[in-house]
Amino acid sequence: MTLAEIADVVGGEPHGDASVVVTGPAFVDSRLVEPGGLFVAVVGEHVDGHEYAAGAVAAGAAAVLGSRATEVPTVVVADPVAALGKLARHVVDSLPDRTVLALTGSQGKTGTKDYLAQVLATAGPTVATAGNFNNEIGVPLTVLRADAETRFLVVEMGARGIGHIRYLCEIANPSIAAVINVGTAHMSEFGSREAIAQAKGEILEHLPEGGVAVLNADDELVRQMGTRTMARVVTFGASAGSDLYFWDIEMNPLGHPTACFTWSGSPSGKDDPDGFVRLALQQVGVHQVENAAAAAAMALSAGLDFAAVTDALREAVGQSRWRMEATERADGVTVINDAYNANPASMGAALNALQGIRERTGRRTLAVLGEMKELGETSAQAHAGVGADAARRGVDVLLVIGEPARAMVDGAANITSWSGTAVFVEDRAAALAWLRENVVAGDVVLVKASRGAALELVAEGLLEEESDR
Repeated sequence: MTLAEIADVVGGEPHGDASVVVTGPAFVDSRLVEPGGLFVAVVGEHVDGHEYAAGAVAAGAAAVLGSRATEVPTVVVADPVAALGKLARHVVDSLPDRTVLALTGSQGKTGTKDYLAQVLATAGPTVATAGNFNNEIGVPLTVLRADAETRFLVVEMGARGIGHIRYLCEIANPSIAAVINVGTAHMSEFGSREAIAQAKGEILEHLPEGGVAVLNADDELVRQMGTRTMARVVTFGASAGSDLYFWDIEMNPLGHPTACFTWSGSPSGKDDPDGFVRLALQQVGVHQVENAAAAAAMALSAGLDFAAVTDALREAVGQSRWRMEATERADGVTVINDAYNANPASMGAALNALQGIRERTGRRTLAVLGEMKELGETSAQAHAGVGADAARRGVDVLLVIGEPARAMVDGAANITSWSGTAVFVEDRAAALAWLRENVVAGDVVLVKASRGAALELVAEGLLEEESDR
């Protein structure tokens, strides 16, 4: 699109050469320039993107979208983020042959998205959310990576309030949408699981009558959402009668799950004439079965064959960093870096995986845990609950990092039957020092906290220290 065409779509005013053509994706980080792309200059709390506009164009971008003119070709609008959304909607509507699949959930949505993208890519060109670009900036940036060849557009959607997902659906209007679950993430914003469910369910209200709503049959609040859409409802889960049904889960020594899957979710109910498929997954944790099931139900709803879907899931690997990312050191220490984010439910899933490894291998386990953010008034109780859960699951050592997470130590201490050890340290440096002195060959170390705690630095430091010896 030319600068003039972009200005017309977003209701802006072109400054500079209006005939400049944007041929690449949009981007907001001037350090990650997209050749021929559109640099979106956002004014943040600490950084004004307009100051980097000239540098972005000099590095290969074609033009700028901003709230004031710059020395390079720029479309000037009142609100660049809102204009970015308008531009993305225009582009997605212009794609000739595309299926938009959207998903949301309190946890597991990125893992599900990664599975789904890999499955769909076997059937046609696929663009999917990178990392967790799932907000009012990330969703349009995802859409604007699509082009005329794109067959499937997979969009992860997050919410921090009522109306957020409704807005995102106005940018990337899905024909297939899934709600993975309703947990307690962002309780400080919503106040209750019911309010979270209200926000997550907005993704279904934009579906056309001929669309498909994919719902978790094992989550009562999600199951009830079928009344919020005119689209056909397809369910997944371990509950009998689920359209995509899984059962008989087994775990290998290092926590990779295998489960039986069957599918009866097509209008004819004949997609799985051979009964079931036993499917082994390459990622760690029993929760990966639910993620894979959600992805399978979405892909099948998009018209893919059951055998093709399960074959693709067998080959699928982790696409997003710091999510149950297992690495073994030369001395046999296994570090599981799950530090991308955390809430009580995802902490429970990770600790469950650690427990399973301990039970199957007899190896000593260490849970290195930090703060779970955005829990509001429930924070202390939630952190204590995680500590208690770690103790009940028989973690040998619980290493808690940072004052906001200290209640985990108290929670673990309340489990009188626990024979393990709880240790508190003030920060990441102290945690690394403790681990350096106390981790021994054969240990399995789980590292997990909310994004702001940056505990991936602890996991990476633990691996780097061994490689430097």
